[in-house]
Formats: sequence, structure tokens, C-alpha cells
Amino acid sequence: MEVQVETTIKPKSNLKALFSSKKMDWETSDAFFARLSEKWHFTLDPCANPLNTKCAKYFTEEDDGLTQDWGGHTAFVNPPYGRQIGKWVKKCYEESHKPNTTVVMLIPSRTDTKYWHRYVMKASEIFFVKGRIKFVDNGVASPAPFPSAVVVFRHDAWHTPNQMPTLGVVENV
Repeated sequence: MEVQVETTIKPKSNLKALFSSKKMDWETSDAFFARLSEKWHFTLDPCANPLNTKCAKYFTEEDDGLTQDWGGHTAFVNPPYGRQIGKWVKKCYEESHKPNTTVVMLIPSRTDTKYWHRYVMKASEIFFVKGRIKFVDNGVASPAPFPSAVVVFRHDAWHTPNQMPTLGVVENV
């Protein structure tokens, strides 16, 4: 499925926030989400607000998705990229052990972190995003200053510690 996307890139001033932990609610573009949802058919967005949610069922910051039950859902997780990201990756890994639960994360490709080696390397699939994904802030798209990965944790596909997850590349839109 080919999706045409028109975006406006703000000046580099918006990039400062992407490098910091000051702004936590960077929205995934509709086009990129649609490409992922075409494959996984998401039913839950546990890291959302009423303006940027991608699913009918979602949890806000006040709901605290880290404390909610995601069982039975196919969750799309674009977590806050600040210091809490390791907790979100762990939560995704743990929730995906529940029956009929799949969790798909969009995260920075930070292969040097502890959470990457503790949890991401146990995923069933890892797709590295070709190019830099654009996040949306107030309707304006800005490229991420880091590479991204789509990490899939599935209840029906667990790897032993010495077994590698399936690797692939997803085209950016």
C-alpha cells in the first residue's frame, strides 16, 4: 500500500525537544501508523492522549498505561522517549506473555542500552526503520534525530536466550 504524505518541516528549533526529555507526547504520523496497522490491526494505544491517539481504546498519562492490563489486545506503543523508556519496554515484554496479546513498539534504535539487551533482543521481530521517522507536533512533522526500530513482542513467538529474533527493515513513509 502506497501512502502519499505531505508534511511541513519546522526549523531546527523543534529538534531540541526531540533530543531532550522535556516533551513526551510525540505523535506518530498517520501514514506510518497506517502502514503498521495494516499488518497488525491495533486495538490499544497505551501511550496516548485524546488528540494523538491512534486507537479507539487508549490510555492517557493520567491513566498510566504502565499500571493497566493490556491482555487480549494488539497494542501500538510509541512510548515517552525520556528516562522512563526502559520501564515501557519491560512492560511491553511482560504484557506480551498474556494470551492473545501482541505488542508493537516504535522506539529509538538504541542497541547499546540495557533495556535493548534485556528485552528487545527477546522480541519475535525487530524492524529497523529505513531513514529517519518524522514525528508530529501540533500538525507539523519533524524528523527524529535518531534511528528508529519497530519491535514486535508476540505471545506465540518466544525465543530462547541464544536464538535471534527475526530482523527486517520497514520503509519510512
